[in-house]
Amino acid sequence: MSCEKAIHAQENLGLELEGMRLLIENMGKVDAERFISLVIREPFDYTEWQKDLFQGMSLDELGDRAMEFYNSQK
Repeated sequence: MSCEKAIHAQENLGLELEGMRLLIENMGKVDAERFISLVIREPFDYTEWQKDLFQGMSLDELGDRAMEFYNSQK
């Protein structure tokens, strides 16, 4: 393996570990694993999905929902 590929593989491993840590921390182990299974099983384009996620929502409404989520995490 070239040095460049090894560095890239190490960076990917770090990203995967951090992603799993965040999923487990926020969803719990069972739901994190269910989420991973769904993403792997279903063809899913996150970029397209997130484009429509807040469509039609005003900036104030988006801010209110963000604040509600933030407060629910305390």
